[in-house]
Amino acid sequence: MKYTTLPNTDLKVSRIAFGAWAIVGGFNWGPQDEKDSIEALQAAYEAGINFFDTAEAYGNGASENLINKALSDVKDKIVVATKLKPEDFAYQSVKKACEARLKALQTDSLDLLQLHWPNHDIPLEETISALEALKSEGKIRAFGVSNFGVQDLKECLSYSDQVASNQLPYNLLWRAIEFEILPLCIEKNVPVLCYSPLMQGLLTGKFASPEQVPDDRARTRHFSKERAQTRHQEFGKEQETFAAIEAIRRIAEKANLPMGSLSLAWLLAQPGVGSVIVGGRNGEQVRRNVEAMEVQLPDTIVSELNQATDHLKQVLGANADLWQSDSRYR
Repeated sequence: MKYTTLPNTDLKVSRIAFGAWAIVGGFNWGPQDEKDSIEALQAAYEAGINFFDTAEAYGNGASENLINKALSDVKDKIVVATKLKPEDFAYQSVKKACEARLKALQTDSLDLLQLHWPNHDIPLEETISALEALKSEGKIRAFGVSNFGVQDLKECLSYSDQVASNQLPYNLLWRAIEFEILPLCIEKNVPVLCYSPLMQGLLTGKFASPEQVPDDRARTRHFSKERAQTRHQEFGKEQETFAAIEAIRRIAEKANLPMGSLSLAWLLAQPGVGSVIVGGRNGEQVRRNVEAMEVQLPDTIVSELNQATDHLKQVLGANADLWQSDSRYR
């Protein structure tokens, strides 16, 4: 396992992080056995992952509780990143929500507290002020943001130089942040924590056509607005998406690598990327995902993958919101 230290912190984190949303089941994940969830968390730690990403919104605290249950005996050896809901961004609400997260994780100090999405109805300066107060009080070790576009990130950085990370959707089929957001993150030394790195299974080669993708995985702007669970107003880019998937599959075959490992290794090779957040609903899935750390992609393959997905990147455009045409990013 490789590690990196988040800027403005003493947090040394694994470059593959464990995404702890799916382990609570429900939502679009379906039923989940708690025994499998515990096994997945412990397998991640045993494989060298020390970075665990969660949120209050993941099962109303159930994900945080599972992390504590599975890893309480190594609490001092792991870094847990959790999140505040946008409705809790007022100064006193930040303080109160932090206390709730401390209680859920049964700890005296949160490692990394992130703003889950921007809230343009509450002054960002007020929210940042509360986070800096929590840091000075020792209630949090560091703070970061999630889903912050160029304007929001610039505003955030105007109030504080202590921003440790920006969590964003990024993968071979979703390269929207490369237009503007990623260059700013690189310039300002705000590492990206990548979520949806396998594009909900599309980058594992699991689906051969758009029709095979179930509605709960076809909510993104890759798919037509006619799909049952979408909330955008676009006709989708199914043809371009699956042409890119086929090209990635051919490159993976030539490199003798699983598509998933190839896709994760590409992300890990990108400038500005701190950690890649990968889920796992049982130990075997976790161990398979960690194999990507062993893959060192030659520049030629990185270039081939860029070329294979450039057209899809261009037709989807710079709107970094996976799910909405009226972007929540600004």
